[in-house]
Parts: sequence; structure tokens; C-alpha cells
Amino acid sequence: MKSKNLVFFLVSLTALIYACKVQMTTTSSSASSATPVVITQAEEQASLNLPVETVPAMVPLSPAQSQQAFRVPKGYHMELVASEPMITEPVALAWDGNAKMYVAQMETYTQDADGTGTKAKISRVMLLEDTDNDGKMDKSSVFIKDLMLPRMLLCVNHELLVNETDTYDIYSYKDTNGDGVADVKKPVYLVGKVAPGNLEHQRSGLVWNLDNYIYQTVDPVRFRYTNGVLKADSLPSGSNGQWGLTHDNYGRLFFSRGGGENAGSGFQINPKYGALEFSDAYSEETFSPVWSSISNPDVQGGPKRLRSDSTLNHFTSANGQSIFRGDRLPSDLAGDYLITEPVARIIRRANVVNREGKTYLENVYQNKEFISSTDFFFRPVNTYTGPDGCVYIIDMNRGIIQESNWTPKGSFLRDQIERYKLDKVNQRGRIWRLVHDGYTRGPQPKMLDVPAGNLIPYLDHPNGWWRDNAQKQIVILGDKSVIPVLKQMAKGQQGALPKRPSALGQLHALWTLEGLNAIDKEVIYTTMKDPDPQIRRAAIWIGEMYLKQNDEEFIAKLSELTSDADYDVKTQLILSLGASKNESAKRIVKGILEQHADKQMLVSAKASIDKNEDIKTYGSRLGRLSAGDRKLVMEGAEIYKAMCSVCHGNDGKGLSSNIAPPLLGAKHLIADKETSIRILLHGLKGPIEGKAYPTEMPAMKDNTDEWISAVLSYARHEFGANRPREYRGLPYPAVYPADVKKMREQHAVLNEAWTIEGLEKLAPPLPVNR
Repeated sequence: MKSKNLVFFLVSLTALIYACKVQMTTTSSSASSATPVVITQAEEQASLNLPVETVPAMVPLSPAQSQQAFRVPKGYHMELVASEPMITEPVALAWDGNAKMYVAQMETYTQDADGTGTKAKISRVMLLEDTDNDGKMDKSSVFIKDLMLPRMLLCVNHELLVNETDTYDIYSYKDTNGDGVADVKKPVYLVGKVAPGNLEHQRSGLVWNLDNYIYQTVDPVRFRYTNGVLKADSLPSGSNGQWGLTHDNYGRLFFSRGGGENAGSGFQINPKYGALEFSDAYSEETFSPVWSSISNPDVQGGPKRLRSDSTLNHFTSANGQSIFRGDRLPSDLAGDYLITEPVARIIRRANVVNREGKTYLENVYQNKEFISSTDFFFRPVNTYTGPDGCVYIIDMNRGIIQESNWTPKGSFLRDQIERYKLDKVNQRGRIWRLVHDGYTRGPQPKMLDVPAGNLIPYLDHPNGWWRDNAQKQIVILGDKSVIPVLKQMAKGQQGALPKRPSALGQLHALWTLEGLNAIDKEVIYTTMKDPDPQIRRAAIWIGEMYLKQNDEEFIAKLSELTSDADYDVKTQLILSLGASKNESAKRIVKGILEQHADKQMLVSAKASIDKNEDIKTYGSRLGRLSAGDRKLVMEGAEIYKAMCSVCHGNDGKGLSSNIAPPLLGAKHLIADKETSIRILLHGLKGPIEGKAYPTEMPAMKDNTDEWISAVLSYARHEFGANRPREYRGLPYPAVYPADVKKMREQHAVLNEAWTIEGLEKLAPPLPVNR
């Protein structure tokens, strides 16, 4: 019995060592690689010859030990900002205008592999302060308690807006007596119903963008903060993304979809204009692979997601992205895209590249990552540019990172959780700051309780965090006295400012005017001629208010930009004018497209606008169809309602008399189009799904191919939405006259109605994986 136990121990030990080994060939670091839990390849080879007491256990690292486990480029290093017990299970943070930090904690997130107690309302938002400006938080309080997995935070003046899991509602919290605890709660956006879906598939964000709209992921809505509440504005083509949302200096939003193993999406155009993606926006061959510094056996995708050395081979949980917009790290990092992969324990750095208006992501490093860690429990889930101009990283520092829906008993991931006892490591968490050698801290911001005029210089601050928050605060204060100096600044004039504004300062002044409803044509016309293309682009974007008024003078001014050398400017013209019914606007768009018919971005932007308008007009389902398919469906709707509904019902559910079978979800209608064509051409007799009906379906072959294609296209479109589970995900095309012609010729000699048995002999089988 003892020998069996020893064998089991040695086998388990070998697996444990293999899971924790460091991949030494793909990393470089200015920090020491020695930690209590990292085992090198040489040690692994000799492991079975080592005395048991000399083999380290897989135990969680202290913050100091974890700090030494980072692998970062030369010149960079990590500093600890906060850790347990001050914070536990952190997922998101937000700073107010004075750099007080609010941290959302999901304290019931996957505390075991079954998700026991996940929905208990005991999570919190912590308030952290750095009272001596040394970069480390030294004061904390429970700002809000008894929450259900808080997921979105946004500071507005002295208030904190918070959204919790399973609800669309957003509340404002405020501390009125200065004790660090919220004592006033009020609703700012109420829907009043439960938000469906797994907690991984619900919204994140609340990002105040350059355009003064507040964006979130998943749900097709954005907000405007007006008079203390959030006013919703719908996005006809839907939103994007899952966990993580950011924007660049020019208001371009960056989403990601971890569930789809998508490390970046939605960054070609603003979602108000539709949904535009390019399959080559980043390379599957060079961008999608990830490069860990430690083995990653705990993957939801199983062995197919692992290399031979047990490292993750591909993004599987991309999230928590940010564009670095700070001023205290090397300038070559500015504008780069950072995104976390908590399964790989890495943070990717990518260049954002613009070619003829189309945006690409390109990995900065070959076969290695910007940041990685040999701490097995390093779990980065969010990144930010901070008030001090550095990169901030939220590390949940825990065992299980996948939500319990994907860790059922018998699954590959569940086996790994149990093997390595990952469920025992939780209720931890760190916030890290990436700094560079020689870094010095600047003064902390003081943007609250100061006049709006004092904030104007910050619109031109070298750190994007300061620019964003100054703009937001001025808009929230609503002080109109600053409008004259903002106009001077937007036009690039020094005026009363200490110096002539930079292009970014101009841009923020321009959008701050927009947020104060203080835009006029003089400002727009001046900025349309600015040397910087991003200011010209913003002028077009903001000027859409005049397009809504069908202002011919404004449209004539836009025509002067059609020969602009910058493709972002031309793309914005397409986006802003593409939906206009004005004939002059149509001519501008037509002229641009004719001149640049070979430019993918311009042509695709117009197609996206057209689709977006179709969705507005016809609804999301019809609007997503091509114009030709939509015409078929609409013609078929008239035929169906006039003729077919008499037996099958307007809603396709059949009639109480049971004279004919229901069509809603009927597999012989929706499984493959040839079957449905055969039925309509020649009719159907006999039992259907084991049930007999008093009459048989008559043949409709005397009608034209166009007639039959139209009514079938409508029926398949309308009654396939709730089709049986085994048919979901199958191709669901329209039926075209050529399809009908083919079936008519194939069965030209048939003079009797089909039976279900006869049809099923001809129908193609359903896919095996469904």
C-alpha cells in the first residue's frame, strides 16, 4: 500500500512541476527570475531524484515574491499599488478628479468550481487613497457594500456611477460627510428588469469617450450624462465586445470578445454608424498566438489549446484592453494597444497602424509578450492609463479564472482545477503599476471643487487621463463663462492661455464646446481648415448637427474636403453624409467613392452606413439582409398574409381548428431550401411529425418561380427565428427563382403530392456537430 501511495505522489509531483515550469527561451527581464514556486527545466529533469522536502509546493506568492516574477522589457519594472487584505477580487477601477481610486470587487466570483454563492450580495466597492503621493495606497474604506458583483464604474464630479451584474440599472453613490462611505444613493438609469445571460456575457465599460457619449459593451445603447441622469441613445446595429473597453486620443473605441477568442474588435468605426469588421485587421498567424513564461494547463479549451510544452497557443480570454495615453513611460509606447490574457498570464502590446483609413493591430514583439509572469496565480483582467501617466494593471491573483458555467464535473478544466487545487486560492488581488527606470512622480490632480476656468489648461496636458477628466468635469459643471477661451483654444489660438495649444488640446477644447452645446459654424468652419487631419475629422463629426437640419451651406463647406489627403477625413465624410437624403450630400459621397473605388475602408464604410439605415427602417432582422433578400421577404409577406395565413395563421403557429400544421420552427420548411421548394411546388400529403391533418397541402406549381421564391423566403425568414435547437446555426438563406427553376425541372414529371418519407429520402442529413 505504501508503494502505491509513493507512485501516486511521484506522478502527481511530476505533473505539478511540469505545470509550473518556466519557458526560459521567450522572455527577458530586468528582475530576478528566482521565486519560491518557479521550477526551471533543469530542475524538472532531475526532479524525481530530489528529496521531497527540496521541491517547492505550488503555493500563492506574496506581493513581494510576485513582483519578482514579472518578465518585462529592459528598463521597465513593476511597482505594487495595493494588495490583499486592502483589496480582494478586484475587477475594475475608476479615479475621481482628485485621483481617489474606486475599486469594484467581485468577491463571490467562482469561489469554487461549482460557483457556490456567486449571486450572494456581499461584494463591495472600495475607496483607496494615496495620502503621501508615494504611489502606494495607504488609506482605504468600504465605499459601498452588499452589492451583486459590481462590474461598471464611472466617476462624475463627486459621485460614483455603478452597475451590478444581472441588472441594467445604474445608480449614483455619494459620500456627503467625508468619511469615505457612500451615504446617498440615487438612480441615474432604470430599466427595472433582470439582465439575462451568464455574468461573463454581460456589459462592461461606462467609458466617457471624446465625443461626450458614455459607452458600454454588449448592450446596444450608449448614454449622455444630462442633468444628473443618463439619457440612453440606441445603437441600431448593436454594440460589441465583452469584458473591456477603451478609446484612443481621437475617440476611436476598442472592444474585444474573449468568448470568440477575439483580441480586438469594433475599432474601425464608431458603433453609431454600424458594425464594420475586417478579417485581416490583425493576423491569425502572427497576432493570435500568445507566448507565456509559464505552463498554462488550466485552459477551458483543453489540450487542443496547448502546445507540447503546455503553454497556451492562442488568445482564449482576451480582455481588459487599454490604449496607453500617458506621459511617464517611453514615448514609443504612446498610442499602443494593451490587452490582457489571464489564462496565459500575459499582457500583449500591439501597434495600432492606420493604412488608408483602415486600422490594424500588429504585435510589437516576435514570439514573446510585453509583460508576462511566472506567478501561476497572476490573473490580469484590466489595464488603464493612470493619473500619474503610467500603466495600471488589475490582477485578481487567484486560482480559477473561468466562470463556473465552463467548469462542470468531467470537463478538462474541472480536472485541472481539482488536480492543482485551484479552488483553494481566492480572496486575493493586486493592483500593479508599470514604471520605467528613472521615473519620477508628478503632482496629484486637484480637479474637484475648482472653477471650470482652472481646468482649461489641463485640456492640453500631455497625459490623456488629465485631458479626459478636465473635459468631463467642465461639461458636468456646465459653466458657460469658459466658452470664449474654449473657442480660441479650439481654433488653435493662444489667447488667454499660457501657450499655444497642441493639436490634442485643440481637439479636447472642440469637444468640450460640443459638450456645453456651444458649437457654432465659425468654430466648425475654422477647424475644417486646420492643418491637423484629426481636427478636420472632428469638425465633420461634430458638424452632423447641421446635417440633421439639412443645412445647404454646411454641406457646401463639406464638399471642399472631398479632396482631403487624409483617409480618416474622407472616411468621416462618408460616415457623416452617407445616410443623408440631401441630394448635395449624396453627390459628395458618390464622388468620393467613384474616385476611390479601390479603397476598402471607404467602400466598406458606406456599406456599413447603408446596413445601419436598413436596420433603422426595417428592424434588426430584416435590416441585416441584403436589399435583394429583403425585397423577396417583403413580397413574400404580402403573399403569405393574403393566402397562406388562412390555414397556417398569421404568426405561423397554426389555427385552433388544426386544419394545417404550424410553420413556426417546422423542420421541413427551414432545414434545407430544396425540401421547402418541393413541398410548395407539388404539395404534401399524409401524416406530418406523426400527426394527420384533414386536408393536404395543395400544389402551387402553377405560380411563377418568383412567386414561390418570395413566399418561401418570407416563411423561412419569419418562422425560423424560434426553430428547434437541432437546427440553430444552420445556413438559413433566402430562396431564389433559380432555386425554384432547378427543382421544377428536376421533378417535371411528378404529378402527385410528396410525403414526409419521400422528402426525407432526398433531403441532405443535418450536420453531426449541432
